[in-house]
Amino acid sequence: MSRILVVDDEKTIVKGLKFSLEKEGFDVCVAYSGEEALKEAAVSKPDLIILDLMLPEVDGFEVCRRLRKNSDVPIIMLTARGEDIDKILGLELGADDYVTKPFNPRELVARVKAILRRSQAPALDPASMQVIRLQNLQIDLFQHKVRVHDKEVDLTSKEFALLSLLASNPGRVFSREQLLEHVWGYEYYGDARTVDVHIRHLREKIETDPGSPQLILTVWGTGYKFREGKNA
Repeated sequence: MSRILVVDDEKTIVKGLKFSLEKEGFDVCVAYSGEEALKEAAVSKPDLIILDLMLPEVDGFEVCRRLRKNSDVPIIMLTARGEDIDKILGLELGADDYVTKPFNPRELVARVKAILRRSQAPALDPASMQVIRLQNLQIDLFQHKVRVHDKEVDLTSKEFALLSLLASNPGRVFSREQLLEHVWGYEYYGDARTVDVHIRHLREKIETDPGSPQLILTVWGTGYKFREGKNA
C-alpha cells in the first residue's frame, strides 16, 4: 500500500483528498503547515506528497526545496494562483507536477497513480547496462553515477534518467513530449517546460560552458539530442 502525504491548510480540501485517496486503497497521512509537513515526511516516509503552495509558517516552495536536498519523493504541487511564474518556480525546485485549484479529485488521484507507477517501476536488467564516455563525461548506467573531469557529479533521479536516455541514443532527436513520456512515464498534465528546466540543470552540472553546450544540444523547434561521438 502506497503512502501519500497530503499537505494543505484548508481542512476541507485535506478531508476530501484523504477520502478520495483512501477509497482507492492508499494510506494517507496529513499536515496543515510547512513545518508540520517536513516533520511528517521525515517520520512517515511517504511514497508521494501532494503539497499546497500557500502554507502558513513555511510555504510550499520552501518545503519542496528542503525535501529535495535529500529526497526524490514525487511531489505534486497545488496552487490557487494558476500563474506561470508559480508553476515554473515549482518545477525549478523539483516538483514533478502541479495542479491548479479548483481541481477534480478524480483527476488528481489519476495523476498520483500514474506517477507512482513510474517511480515504482522495476529496475532495468544490469546485464543491459554500460558505461558511456564522451569527452570528459562518464556515465555509469548500472551504478547510476556520473563523472565530469573524473569528479563525481550529483544528479537527481530525473536528471540522470534524462541524461541516460539521451546519451544512450546519440544523435537521435527527442521532442519534449517524447522525453516526458520516456522519463516521467505518464501523461503529463502540466506543460513541457519541465523538460527545459531539467535540461538546463543538467547542462549546468555537466557542460564546460552551459551557455554554449557541447553535449546536450538543442534542436530548435523540435527538442534535444545528445552529441554523437565515440564511446571509449
